[in-house]
Amino acid sequence: MDINELKFKAEELRSKINYHNNRYYNEDSPEISDYEYDMLMRELEKIEEEHPELKTPDSPTQKVGGEAAEKFSPVEHIVPMESLHDSFSHAELLDFDKRVRESVFKPVYVVEPKIDGLSVSAEYRNGIFVRGSTRGDGVVGEDITENLKTIRTLPMKLSKPVPYIEVRGEVYMSIDSFNRLTQLQEEHEEKVFKNPRNAAAGSLRQKDSKITKSRELDIFVFNVQQNEGDDLTSHKQSLDYLTQLGFTTLPFYYKCSTIEEVLEKIEEIGQRRGELPFQIDGAVVKVDNFAQRTVLGSTSKFPKWAEAYKYPPEEKETELLDIEVNVGRTGVLTPTAIFKPIMLAGTTVSRATLHNEDFIKEKDIRIGDTVILRKAGEIIPEVVSVASHKEGSELYRMPDRCPSCGSPVSYENGEAALRCTNTDCPAQLMRHMIHFVSRDAMNIDGLGEKVLYKLAENDLISSPLDLYRLTKEDIMTLENKKDKSADNLINAIKKSKSNDLYRIVFALGIRHIGQRAAKLLANRFRTLDGIACATIEEISQIEGFGGIMAESTAAYFALEETKKLVEEIKELGINTVNLSAPAEIPDDSPFKGKTFVITGTLPSYKRTEAAAIIEELGGKVSGSVSKKTDFVLAGDEAGSKLTKAQTLGITVIDEAEFENMRRSGN
Repeated sequence: MDINELKFKAEELRSKINYHNNRYYNEDSPEISDYEYDMLMRELEKIEEEHPELKTPDSPTQKVGGEAAEKFSPVEHIVPMESLHDSFSHAELLDFDKRVRESVFKPVYVVEPKIDGLSVSAEYRNGIFVRGSTRGDGVVGEDITENLKTIRTLPMKLSKPVPYIEVRGEVYMSIDSFNRLTQLQEEHEEKVFKNPRNAAAGSLRQKDSKITKSRELDIFVFNVQQNEGDDLTSHKQSLDYLTQLGFTTLPFYYKCSTIEEVLEKIEEIGQRRGELPFQIDGAVVKVDNFAQRTVLGSTSKFPKWAEAYKYPPEEKETELLDIEVNVGRTGVLTPTAIFKPIMLAGTTVSRATLHNEDFIKEKDIRIGDTVILRKAGEIIPEVVSVASHKEGSELYRMPDRCPSCGSPVSYENGEAALRCTNTDCPAQLMRHMIHFVSRDAMNIDGLGEKVLYKLAENDLISSPLDLYRLTKEDIMTLENKKDKSADNLINAIKKSKSNDLYRIVFALGIRHIGQRAAKLLANRFRTLDGIACATIEEISQIEGFGGIMAESTAAYFALEETKKLVEEIKELGINTVNLSAPAEIPDDSPFKGKTFVITGTLPSYKRTEAAAIIEELGGKVSGSVSKKTDFVLAGDEAGSKLTKAQTLGITVIDEAEFENMRRSGN
């Protein structure tokens, strides 16, 4: 390539990497694997290394990929939370060792597993937890104190009252917790997290800390950022010290005197990764001695005293034995591949979703094929490609009739999903009942899948509302159900009758209506009858509702069977009124229908607190300034958003003016 072609290629790579950085760090929804991302970054690094004149100050090679989100208050890191340079071969690690030895004498290394989670800082004063934050861009992160308080393995009080200490750790979700979460998401036909790292990041950055708590997160603490307590001279000593203070540190790490020992331990960790209860994506090599670290220093992005080794994704071939089609609660037919079992990334794999017919056509998948498998994020098996077709094989086609009830199936509104047209399909009914009793819906404790299947097999239930007609005697007829457990189940069902309105709305399983949309409907129309009578136009006016959601809601409540269902709900004594509805917003409220952007540091409020006030009084909070913005609430160090607002002529207010608006709004 000539220099112009290289310049264009570098710009193209930066654009791609910045896009994927945003998907990974800020939206917690990556579109490519870590390995594919690393290869893009490596290609850009190579171009910039060979042609320094093409390197730009804002290149992703020069900074950490994340940035502080607007929904959390910013936290400036006194000690930068640096990223790590990646190696992908033993040769690159030998080069790292050579660079280290050119600056320091006889370095000793510590090798530890690289936990795949979200990097955070936790600060303590006099042994008490006072603040937590994300890494962000390494210099400025997000204040997530309340969410970190929900993590059971992070101590709120240390074993000794250290005057001040800031530690760095990795918040992660165990594989068991991840599997439980994705199972619930699949049952509710919600968007499923791709891997534990994204599940942890998405859970930790929730505005509602109750959601974070429900996600069962954990943390390993692996570094001391600042310390006003005991003197520490090495990494191994600091890990022991952190353990003594009550932190959960990495479960194993190794001290190595030579690079040969380092390579040996890296291979050992790699062989163990399939057996671990948490996800790792590599190993980290660190110079142990802190004085030597000071001599080595850092680049603008990486410490020169540490290196991350990334394991390549494991891929294996196996035979596709069959394709099984399952029916979800909204009638979606999902094809699942059945393989000849193989060991992949430490576990036996025999099944993987094929998503839909478009996915099968795109990869030309046929029964009998030899296919290449890998685990997305080391967890979820996926078909990468077809290695070879079986002689005489034909492209697989989805059935034209439901495998559960035999009714015709069809595509709707250009969707990729194929659906059963029979609303009384047994598979749909059972999936619907599982959804109905789930934690986010009616939250009926003790009604798991096994109990529901037994109730259905004994002809005790044929719809979710039949649960409210069950008697203690009915429950006692089930195998292993004793007097006390039958009482507990009946009481749990009875208790669910007094749930808030949004729960029954979500439990109904209306297409495109998740828990948040159910809350919006409940807040707007106040009663189940109010929602049932609402027009598409009225529903569309709800902030956050799209046309498809409004049409789906109105169409559902227009059905004759739904009208009967609503009457049945009321007859059974299930609550149909919003018990936690916000107060009506007066038409003359200065907040009603207005869009606000909050920027800078406010004297009395966290940004999240100001945002909650705005939303309670009928306003909307946006993360970016545009022509549609009505007000910018600016504090100290407001920055570029304030400048943009002034350029566009948007009204800028300070906290005092905000308070005046709030008083008149109330």
